[in-house]
Amino acid sequence: MAALLTGAVSLGAQDLDARYAANLIKEGPAPDFCIQGTDGKTYTLKDFKGKTVILDFWATWCPDCREETPRLLALQKKLKGRKDVVLVGVSFDTDPSALAAYVKEQGMDWLQLSEFKKRKDSAIAAAYHIQWIPTKYVVGPDGRILLATVMQDKVEALLAD
Repeated sequence: MAALLTGAVSLGAQDLDARYAANLIKEGPAPDFCIQGTDGKTYTLKDFKGKTVILDFWATWCPDCREETPRLLALQKKLKGRKDVVLVGVSFDTDPSALAAYVKEQGMDWLQLSEFKKRKDSAIAAAYHIQWIPTKYVVGPDGRILLATVMQDKVEALLAD
């Protein structure tokens, strides 16, 4: 019975990517972008060339994103000593003060980017085919997509290899 239940839970988790990540870009070059960070600087994907980039598409108003915050904090802590990997948040918040307050409150010390537009009006959301948040892309040092998923476990597994 326990094995059957474990299999059902595992199947349910597998279905998340099938359901929510089906239209994400699965291979090839990652779309470049030009977006301002909460630090006031403007960033492009090319700024991170030579590094593996984890793009975390999220918003402070998203319950699933908030639930995932502790796991992202743990991931960032694991990545602290690595110069070859960078975590970049891409927020769909429209209120800069709400984003700044949440990031500060949670201690999210990684780069946060935002167009301060709703997902449906966002150029980066269109470029990356974002239909659901949280969504993650892992982009290799050569600028090519290594992973597109809605599942944090898959990002962690890829980086553990």
